[in-house]
Amino acid sequence: MIESLKLANVATYDADGIVINNLKEINFFYGANGSGKTTASNYLSNTTLEKYNNCSVTWRNNQPLTTLVYNKEFRDKNFSSSDIAGVFTLGEATTEQIADIKSKKSEQDDLEKQLNSYTKDHLSKITEQNTLNAEFTEKCWSLYKKYEIDLKEAFKGFQKKDLFKSKIISTHDNSENLSDTCDYETLKERSLTILGEKPEPYRLLNNIESEKLDTIESDLIWKEIITGKHDVDIAGLIESLGCQDWVNHGRKYINSSKTCPFCQKDTIDDDFKFKIEQFFDKSYEFKINATKDLAYNYHEESSQTLRILKGTLLKEKENINSMLNIDELGLAITSLESQFSKNLMAISNKLEKPSEKVEMTSTREALVFINNLIMEANSKIISHNKIVTNYGVERELFIKDTWIFLAEELKNEISLFSKKLKGASKAAEALSDKINECKLKIESTAKEIAILSRNTTSVQPAVNEMNRTLKAYGFINFEILPSERLENHYVIKRQNGDLAFESLSEGEVTFITFLYFVQLANGAAKQDDITQNRVVVIDDPISSLDSNVLYIVSAIVKGMISSVKLGSSIKQLLLLTHNIYFHKEASFQNGRSNGCNKTHFWIIRKSNNRTSINFHEQKNPINSAYELMWKELKDKRHRSGISTQNIMRRILENYFKILGKLSDDDIVAKFEKNEEQQICLSLLHWINDGSHCIPDDLFIQTIDDQIEVYLRVFKNIFIKSGHESHYEMMMAGDELFEGENKNLDDAE
Repeated sequence: MIESLKLANVATYDADGIVINNLKEINFFYGANGSGKTTASNYLSNTTLEKYNNCSVTWRNNQPLTTLVYNKEFRDKNFSSSDIAGVFTLGEATTEQIADIKSKKSEQDDLEKQLNSYTKDHLSKITEQNTLNAEFTEKCWSLYKKYEIDLKEAFKGFQKKDLFKSKIISTHDNSENLSDTCDYETLKERSLTILGEKPEPYRLLNNIESEKLDTIESDLIWKEIITGKHDVDIAGLIESLGCQDWVNHGRKYINSSKTCPFCQKDTIDDDFKFKIEQFFDKSYEFKINATKDLAYNYHEESSQTLRILKGTLLKEKENINSMLNIDELGLAITSLESQFSKNLMAISNKLEKPSEKVEMTSTREALVFINNLIMEANSKIISHNKIVTNYGVERELFIKDTWIFLAEELKNEISLFSKKLKGASKAAEALSDKINECKLKIESTAKEIAILSRNTTSVQPAVNEMNRTLKAYGFINFEILPSERLENHYVIKRQNGDLAFESLSEGEVTFITFLYFVQLANGAAKQDDITQNRVVVIDDPISSLDSNVLYIVSAIVKGMISSVKLGSSIKQLLLLTHNIYFHKEASFQNGRSNGCNKTHFWIIRKSNNRTSINFHEQKNPINSAYELMWKELKDKRHRSGISTQNIMRRILENYFKILGKLSDDDIVAKFEKNEEQQICLSLLHWINDGSHCIPDDLFIQTIDDQIEVYLRVFKNIFIKSGHESHYEMMMAGDELFEGENKNLDDAE
C-alpha cells in the first residue's frame, strides 16, 4: 500500500507542494471543487506522465500495487463507446475452488505481512548502520579539524568526510603495529620539510677549530717565571731588586754610548754590556720569543674564530629556514668574546712582565657548546637533505606515518565501531535474505492463485451483480448484457433491445460507471489479475447523481470499506469528495463518525491558487449537526446558559422522539419513582420554555445553578432508557466535562 504521497509543481500545487504521510488502509480527503483532488487522483492513475516529474509516491516495502482510480477520466476512458470491457470475477467457481483460492490468498496475505515485518526490521538495521557510520564519521572528522593546519597536505585526496573515515579504518586494519608510530611533534617537524613544494638542500655549517686555541691557553709558559742566568755576578742584584723586567725593558736603550739609560751617567762600559747580555742569554730570548709567538697566534686564532662565528650568526639570522638555535649561539659568542678579551689581557701582561705568572681562561667548554649547537643544526640539515635526496620516498613514508598516527589515536573507537557495525550488517544481511525468500514465496503463491483462478472466472457474474443492483434501486429501463460483437465485453440495452449508450442521462452513466468500477475493484479486466492486491482511489463518485442515489453509493462505499478492514484484495482505499453529506455518510462506520486505527482524515484547501492540506488523524473534521450539539453541550468553558436549554431539547428530540419514537410521556415513564418523574418532567418543561423564550431574571434563580441540576437529570434520561453508552460516547474526550461529570456523579 501507499505510505506517502508528494504532489508538487503541477496544477495548484506549487514548487514546495504537499506531502501526505501517515496513510492508512482507509483515507478520507475532503475538499471543495478546484482544490486539487482530481490532480491527485489523475497522478495516481498514471504516475509516468512528464507533468508529474516533481511528484512521487512511496510504497510499503517498495512494492507497488495495482492502482485503480475512479474519476472523470475513468468514466471517459471506459464509457467512450457502446462496448464496455468485461470484468472477470470468481462468480462461477465452486465452493471448493473458492476455498482453495481463499486459502492461497490468505497464505499470500500472511507472507506479505511477514515481508512487511522483515522490511521494517531491515530498515531499522539499515538506519542503525547509517547512525553508526554518521557518528563515527564525525569522530574521524574531528581529527581532521584538529590537525588540518599542520598536516593538511598529508590529507590530500581524503578531504571529504566519508573518504577520511574510510582511510583511517583501512589504515587501522592494514597496520601490523599501531603503537610503533611517530609522536605529533615529530610529524609536525617533518611536515615542515616534506609537505608543500619540493624543498632545496641546505649547506652544512662549519665546526669551529678549537685545538690551537686550547693548546695556546694550556701552554705552561704562562705560569713560568722567565729570568736571566743566575751565575752572572749582577744576577744577584737584579733578582734581589726584582727588576729584571725593568732591566730587560731598558736593554733596547743601551747602545755604543757609555751613558746609562737609567741614571744618565757614563757608567756603561763593555764589561757591563757583556754581563747584561750574559744575564739575558739565548734561553731567555728564546722563551720571550716563544711567548711572543704564542701571543700572536692566539690573537689571530681568537680573532678568526670570532669573525667566523659572527658571520655565521648574521647569515643564519637572515636564513628563514635556519636549523640553528640562533639565540643560544648569540649568547655563547658573547661569552666567548669576553673570555678571549680576558686571555688577551693576560697575554699582554705576560709580554710586559715575563717574570710574572698569568692565569689563562680555558675556552674549551664554550667552544664545545658552540660546536654542539652547530652539530645539532647540521644533524637537522642532514635529515632535511636526506629527505630532499629521497623526496618521493620520504613523502610517502611521512603520509603513511601520519595516517598510522591518526589510526592509533582512534584505535579504541574504531574497534567498538567495527564490532557494532558488523553486528548490524550481519543482521541486515540475514533480513535481506529473508526478504528475498519471502518475495519468492509471494510470487510463487501468486502464480498458484492465478492458475486456480484461470478456469473459475467469468465476466457474467459481474453483469449479473450490476443488473441486480440497478433493479434493486429502480433502474429498470435498461440492463447490461454481454456484447455480441466482442468477446468478454458488455453493452447497455433498453427493454426493446435498442442500445442505450447514447440515450443515457449523465446521472445514469455516472451510476453505471461506478457500479462497473466496483466490480473492477473486486475483480479484474484480465483473468490472471483477479486476485491481485490493489489500491483503490475514488474521486467524487456522486457527481450528477440524484440525492437518493447518493445514499446508495454511500452504502456501496461503506461495504467496500468494511471489506478492506476485514481483509480483501483491496488493501487500501483513498476517498476524495467535495460533498459534505456523502463524506458524512461514507465515513459513518459502526455507529461512529470518527476513524479507527485503520482510518485517517484530511482536508484539502486552496488559497491564492495554492493547494494546502491539513491532517486530522483519526478525528473526522466533518461533523454532523447532531455531533456539533453534543460538542457544544460538553464545552463548559464556552457553554451559554441561554442556548443550553435549546441544545438539550434538540438532542432529546433527535435521539428519542425522531429516531427512537418516544414521546415526553414515554421518557418520563422510564423513571420509577414519582419524584424522579417530576424532576424529569420539570427538565422537559425547562428546556422547552428556554428554547422558545428569554428567561426573566426576576422570577428564576441563577441559570448556571439550574444547568448543574438539569445536567444530572439529562444524563439520567439516557441511563434509565438504556442508552448510557451513547451518552458516554458523545460526551467522551473532553477533560472539562469528564471532571464535571465526576462531580455530578458524586453529587448524586
